[in-house]
Amino acid sequence: MEATDQIKRRVERVQLETDRHVIVGNVTLPPGEGYQSRFSDSLNRANLTFIPLVEVEIWPLDGGEAVGRDLVIVNKEHVRLAVPIEEVPLPDEPGGPPAAA
Repeated sequence: MEATDQIKRRVERVQLETDRHVIVGNVTLPPGEGYQSRFSDSLNRANLTFIPLVEVEIWPLDGGEAVGRDLVIVNKEHVRLAVPIEEVPLPDEPGGPPAAA
């Protein structure tokens, strides 16, 4: 698949807090600034029950070591606080990592 065939998307680093954990990871969002493109829009979608995150770090609120995971899927019902941290540059974007060969 060529780069022009890829679906446009944005990746945003977010922090979620549940009753027991702080979870920081990357969430994939639609491109642009229009309808349904913000992180808060995805949280408010009634048909979206789970939030998939990649490149995740998880800290227990009661202390302890952070745990890293490639993928975590969080049920929205358990999220008490959700904060966007920053937009993550994608490969071949200015400031982004080099594309895989």
